[in-house]
Amino acid sequence: MTNPDPVRDQTLGVLGGGHAFMSFDEAVGDFPAAHFNTKPTNVAYSFWHILEHMRRTARDILDYIQDPGYRAGTWPGDYWPRPDETADDAAWNATLHGIREDMAVLRALVADPANDLYTPVRNAGGHDDHTLLREALLVVEHNAYHIGEFAVLRQVVDAWPADRDGT
Repeated sequence: MTNPDPVRDQTLGVLGGGHAFMSFDEAVGDFPAAHFNTKPTNVAYSFWHILEHMRRTARDILDYIQDPGYRAGTWPGDYWPRPDETADDAAWNATLHGIREDMAVLRALVADPANDLYTPVRNAGGHDDHTLLREALLVVEHNAYHIGEFAVLRQVVDAWPADRDGT
């Protein structure tokens, strides 16, 4: 049987992660609290900063898609934590929860056949290419980049569990 909407299905698949790149949950799984605020050598931000940046950016894109009162944030202040900002267990968990929650909302928007993937989103403002599909893929690309960065830096600071199968 032929899939009636392969683009929608493929987009949902990559939003879940794990196709050609590490999933979010694999990257952050069993992450040691002692490294939440570690800034690896020659890196200006911490592990938590990377994740919080991912959360803020995805949230901004969801607002761009949905919020009629959307206003773009200022770079970098609205998209990255302050360099001196740190996370405790509660902040770390809130960031992880926020990422998972926003990804669920984005997946639901893409999954809903009532949402045309090719129609410009609410706040496109004349940018005909700013569609739900484009915005979803933008989140996929952005997250894949930072998940890869997170995973490599985790290797650099030796923050993977000793029994992890790295294949």
